[in-house]
Amino acid sequence: MEGLNFIDLFCGVGGFRQALSSFGHTCVFSSDWDMDAREIYQINYGERPAGDITKIETGDLPTHDILCAGFPCQPFSISGKMNGFGDARGTLLYEILRIARVHKPRILFLENVRNYQSHAGGRTMDTTLSLLQEAGYRTYYQVLNASAFGVPQKRERLYFVCFRNDLIRTPFHFPNPDNEDVAVEDILLHGGDHLLKDLFIEREDLRLKKSQNLPRENRPIRIGTVGKGGQGERVYSPKGHAITLSAFGGGVGARTGMYLIGDRIRRLHPRECARLMGFPEDFVLHQRRNVSYKQFGNSVAVPVVRRIFTEIQKYLQGLNLQAA
Repeated sequence: MEGLNFIDLFCGVGGFRQALSSFGHTCVFSSDWDMDAREIYQINYGERPAGDITKIETGDLPTHDILCAGFPCQPFSISGKMNGFGDARGTLLYEILRIARVHKPRILFLENVRNYQSHAGGRTMDTTLSLLQEAGYRTYYQVLNASAFGVPQKRERLYFVCFRNDLIRTPFHFPNPDNEDVAVEDILLHGGDHLLKDLFIEREDLRLKKSQNLPRENRPIRIGTVGKGGQGERVYSPKGHAITLSAFGGGVGARTGMYLIGDRIRRLHPRECARLMGFPEDFVLHQRRNVSYKQFGNSVAVPVVRRIFTEIQKYLQGLNLQAA
C-alpha cells in the first residue's frame, strides 16, 4: 500500500517507529518529555523529539494518517461521571483526543498496561471508549502477550486500534498468536565477563530446584529464589521466557529478573533487553545502564506492534483507500 505518515507521541525509544518504519511509512513528528529518551531517539533516528506534548499547539502538528501512542494510565478528574471531552482534561489521553479531533487521522494506534481495563473499577476504560467514540472513532482493543508472537518475554499489554468512523466497513481482527519456539537462551550475549560485569549475583541464600534438565517452554520457568523469594528475588531458566521487563521495581533481580546461565545467576544486559523488545542490533543504547533498563521497560514490543500493523494494513487495503 502507499506510504502513510504517522506521529509518535510519548515516543520513548521509538518502538512504534521501529515497527511502522519497517513497512516504509514515515514518522513526521515525535514527542517525549524525558530528556534521556529524546537523546537516544535523536541518536538512533536523526531527529530530536519535541518536548512536553501538553505545551504544543495542535495546529503546529503536521497532518498525519496514524497517531501512535503508548500513553500512561492516569485517573480521570471526574470519577464515574460522563461529562464528555472534559473528563479527560489533565490526563495524557486528553492530548491524544485534542489532536485527533483537529487532525482526524485515519487511525489511533494506542498501547497501555493490561490493568488499564480494570483501573478504577473499569470506569477508566468505559470513559476512554466513550471519549474515543465522541471523537469520531470506532475502537477495537485486546490484550496480547508478546510471548505468543515470537518474543521470549511475558509481556501482556492492552492494544487499541481506533478507526475513524467513515472507514469502518467490517470488524477489525487482531492477529492470531503463532507461538513460535523462542527462549531467553536465544538472545543471550556471548562475549565474556567483561560485557557482563556487575550483572552476576553471588548469594549464599540462593535456592535452586534440583533438576535443571528442562525442556524449552514459551513461558517463564521459575527454578529458584534468593532471600524471601519475593518480586525481584526469583530465578528463572533461560530455557523459558523472560519475565516482563520493568522500568522500575525492587529486589536484586529488579527490572530484568535473574536467570541461571551456565552455573551462575545474573540479570540481563541492556543489549539483551533490546533484543527482548525486538530492537535491531545496531540500535544505540544509552550509556547509563539503569537508564537503558528504564527505556526498554517503558517501550512497546516491536514484533507485536508489527504484527498488529500487518492486520491494520490488510484492513486499509481492503478499503482501497487513496492517500488522505
